[in-house]
Amino acid sequence: MRVTQGTFSFLPDLTDDQIRRQVQYALDKGWALGIEHTDDPHPRNTYWEMWGQPMFDLRDAAGVMSELRSCREAHPGHYIRINAFDSERGFETVRLSFIVQRPAEEPGFRLERTEDRGRMIRYRLHPYATDKPSGSRYGK
Repeated sequence: MRVTQGTFSFLPDLTDDQIRRQVQYALDKGWALGIEHTDDPHPRNTYWEMWGQPMFDLRDAAGVMSELRSCREAHPGHYIRINAFDSERGFETVRLSFIVQRPAEEPGFRLERTEDRGRMIRYRLHPYATDKPSGSRYGK
């Protein structure tokens, strides 16, 4: 199962050159960039781990690509995404967010159905990855 979150998630994985061009586009717009990673890509898990500090003053994509390489080396089995923030209106708004790395195997989710009072049926997504403890959910 392929996790689909953010821009470009239904397309094939981006190459490093395509990532660099998207990063440069965001920088040309004056957006700040941040890199995040996680081993739990549940759709409601919007708070991934931040890699370093947000990059506010960069004008060249090479700096972001260098940080991305470092994050990939430190977390080879995690999902990694790049977020671009626009502060034009006085607060940070995510303008662009896309996954730049995935684990080799994406175990997917199971849909759990339970019956509640009054014959109400409730559904819950359970990620198979969380059956293992944090830090060992994906191969290294």
